[in-house]
Amino acid sequence: MRKQQQLNWLQEQNDIENVFACICDLNGTLRGKRVDVDQAGKILDGNMRMPLSLAGVDIWGEDIENSELVFETGDADGICQPTGRDIVPINWTSKPTALIPLWLYEESGAPFPGDPRHALNDIVQRFKARGLTPVVATELEFYLVDPSEQEPQPPLSPVTGKRLDSDGALSLDELEHFDAFLNDVYAACHAQGIPADTAISENGAGQFEINMRHVADAVRAADDAVLFKRLVRGIARQHGFAATFMAKPYGLRAGNGFHVHFSMEDEEGKNVFDNGGEQGTDIMLNAVAGLLRTMQENALAFAPHENSFRRLLPGTHAPSSVGWGYENRTVAVRVPGGNFKARRIEHRVAGADANPYLVLTSILGGALLGIENGWMPTAPITGDAYSIAKDLPHLPLDWASAIEAFATGSHIRSIYPRRLQSMLVGCKRQEQFRFNRHVTDFEYHSYLETV
Repeated sequence: MRKQQQLNWLQEQNDIENVFACICDLNGTLRGKRVDVDQAGKILDGNMRMPLSLAGVDIWGEDIENSELVFETGDADGICQPTGRDIVPINWTSKPTALIPLWLYEESGAPFPGDPRHALNDIVQRFKARGLTPVVATELEFYLVDPSEQEPQPPLSPVTGKRLDSDGALSLDELEHFDAFLNDVYAACHAQGIPADTAISENGAGQFEINMRHVADAVRAADDAVLFKRLVRGIARQHGFAATFMAKPYGLRAGNGFHVHFSMEDEEGKNVFDNGGEQGTDIMLNAVAGLLRTMQENALAFAPHENSFRRLLPGTHAPSSVGWGYENRTVAVRVPGGNFKARRIEHRVAGADANPYLVLTSILGGALLGIENGWMPTAPITGDAYSIAKDLPHLPLDWASAIEAFATGSHIRSIYPRRLQSMLVGCKRQEQFRFNRHVTDFEYHSYLETV
């Protein structure tokens, strides 16, 4: 019945002639095929096939050299099954179209362990086996930039025609100037079933943050974040801007973060983090301890690119050390104040450039290990965590260290399948190899005739 309802909806959209059938790769990029709308029924029946290796291509869409997946399977196709989400309408292209979200299965019918959506679903099912459901909300920051410039520049205000040149934290003027863009973003979110809530003007010129409402479905929350990033970029182009979720597009302006809030409900719908007081329950403290103990190993999920580590430098107002505290925004893991019934944890490490499936897998997987093992955290930090950073465990300082930590971490295999671990490490090592051999214009300017 659900398939027929979706096909009926497509048939009612007289102007849709083609649809996109897509999976999400390890970099959080949607990849797939554009097909005639008449083929939608076959896609919804699970009759589309794509190479399993597609989930692990690098940021440029290139295959990973010497990939064990290719040699073991002969670069076999996988079966693309619908995720169960309604067909997603897209109206910012030259003609209206739609997207059918898919995930990968092996020929045997088993979930493909290199698909990041399956990794997150596995963690959710482990919580379910314990009678627990994560309730998740995400916050994504992005910049609007002027696409006519070679290097990122803040956009021109649609009202004044002047280039934004100052940071406007919580600026109502900036929200009003970009009102038409934001209205279209909210309309697209509504059409796609994405629970967009509050929008604010963030610290950087042309920077915005849009928060999602809490949902008791972590996989759905990651789906929403992936689709949200795509629609923001598409609608920005429609308005004459470009949008970027790069972690640090400007060296001297705020980076783009991806903060995650989560609580935990039991089978009766009670928040098991709430003990009626400030401290929270032991199970909440177990979850905090799991986040802290696994954070260094999981850093690659939170900071997956060369540019990611520019955001995590000391003094950039993003966490660089492993610590936690109550109502403290200088730490990596914050327990917000407010109504005790809404007691939750905020994880503040990930950049907006990260894959939402991997971010939530690492966060919820770390919390699960803490709960399973009854770990307890160190003392909460009060005051400025940056001032005592030298006394705290540090996140990996660079991309190479993060890749190595994910490859060798003692807890990674308790969170991720071996297949996904090896695919992500291979992907990131290939990207790093290419970045290491690229000499920038700034290096030429600094050294060419000087040293």
